[in-house]
Amino acid sequence: MKRSLTILASLAVGAAVLVPTASSTAAPAARTTATGAAGAAERAPLVWGACESERLQNAGAQCAMLTVPLDYAKPAGKKIKIAVSRVLHTDADYKGMIAVNPGGPGGSGLGLATLGGAIPNGVGAKYDWYGFDPRGVGSSEPALSCNPNYKGAGFNRPNYVPTKPSIMSWWRKVTRNYAKACGKADARRLLNHMKTTDVARDLDSLRKAVGQKKLNYYGFSYGTYLGQVYATLFPKRVGRFVWDGVLNAKNAFYKANLEQNVQFDKNMNVYFRWLAKNNATYHLGSDWKAIKKGYYKLRKKLDRTPAAGGKLGPDELDDVMLGAGYYVYGWAEIGAAYAKLVRTGDGADVLAQYAGPGDDNGFAVYNGVQCTDAKWPGWQKTKADAWRIHRKHPFLTWGNTWYNAPCLNWPAKSRKAFAVSGKKVKSRILLIGETRDAATVFTGALATRQAFPSSYLIEGVGGTTHSGSLSGIACTDNLVASYLDTGKLPARKPGKRSDRKCDPVPPPPASTGSERRSGADGFRDLLIEAQLIGR
Repeated sequence: MKRSLTILASLAVGAAVLVPTASSTAAPAARTTATGAAGAAERAPLVWGACESERLQNAGAQCAMLTVPLDYAKPAGKKIKIAVSRVLHTDADYKGMIAVNPGGPGGSGLGLATLGGAIPNGVGAKYDWYGFDPRGVGSSEPALSCNPNYKGAGFNRPNYVPTKPSIMSWWRKVTRNYAKACGKADARRLLNHMKTTDVARDLDSLRKAVGQKKLNYYGFSYGTYLGQVYATLFPKRVGRFVWDGVLNAKNAFYKANLEQNVQFDKNMNVYFRWLAKNNATYHLGSDWKAIKKGYYKLRKKLDRTPAAGGKLGPDELDDVMLGAGYYVYGWAEIGAAYAKLVRTGDGADVLAQYAGPGDDNGFAVYNGVQCTDAKWPGWQKTKADAWRIHRKHPFLTWGNTWYNAPCLNWPAKSRKAFAVSGKKVKSRILLIGETRDAATVFTGALATRQAFPSSYLIEGVGGTTHSGSLSGIACTDNLVASYLDTGKLPARKPGKRSDRKCDPVPPPPASTGSERRSGADGFRDLLIEAQLIGR
């Protein structure tokens, strides 16, 4: 979900940084290899040219538009276009193509053709890396937008927690109106063809277009679910698949959101403990429970009197702090800004600049996918579940409920959930997850491991970071590189557990936030932007 996007995307500290080098720069388009596969790709119906993105240009990437059916049941009917980017291999030991999806749903992946530079030991240079904007997203045509001025994502909103009937009515009305606006905006009838099965077939169209017999794939967050759907539809086309931040397909998407409500609340307790441990820096006290109590006290104060000219109310405070529950990368900077506000009353403007309206395109596609991928319950069950979970886990529950509420009135039909199965998949698949991942809870990784007998699971023990591979943890990253290089993985361990235990992504050193560390040229900011669309 799009929440504390700005602070995290600009301060994606601790992440691997991609700098164009000899191993990550694209080769010329007409370049041939020992296998001849690149030449086959050049004969495919894609016209490659310069990318609009300066970042992609600097990486030597090329871009194209892939034409696919709007409705795969009618392949000769209306067409849409998928924006695709690529960075070609530079190592003679060519391994084929690999496509990347950052998550969301609704996240743009066009910039992630550069991901190969983050794979250790130069293994990334052995692949042609493909990024893409899924149907309806970003540079793909048509791109879906419903209401860029959606009040549910703006400033001066009522409290997420509906403490009185008027608040409940306001949120019900604005979320219903957003869904209605999406119906009016859908002139191309895209909403009826936004399911993950459609996106998976687009992935297979890309595989065919570049002349590859099998698809290699690196999926993060929702992208792991996309990978599961693809593997179920095309089990014989599965090459080397990496899934990081693994979604339980059986819980997509309503139950998955309920799981998030619980785990994000628990992760905030982990963060409050870290602030207490670093009292010498943040001066919030050494009792984490008191810090937590102070958070909800501040929230009530901002509900009565918003700060920063009305731009920092309780919702915006939740929006910013949510980032600490997602990842450890911005813990120090978020802590410094929050502590300053608590101690002195100053800094509300700093926090407010990280809140506010997000990307309507991403939010529209987020809803377009999850509202139709599986049946969504009615309002009475939604309300009852929200109050039940809120009583024990209040941090995210009502904010998450309203974020997903457009599904209650979505203008396209929900379908029966797709049955994911890995029984026919023979290729080995690498799964990665941290024990306390809140966006895709770790039980989902365990369930997916069971559903895909050929898979192997790395656990970042005790960690709270979502989709944290390629963050410099050698135990995890070296196994990713080895797997992509050889396709081999160690034997699975018996039982319902992880197969390899590694260190998690570590919290940063406590700081006052004055030392601005940058990860802006890396891939981590792109992942965060995509993943915060989808909670």
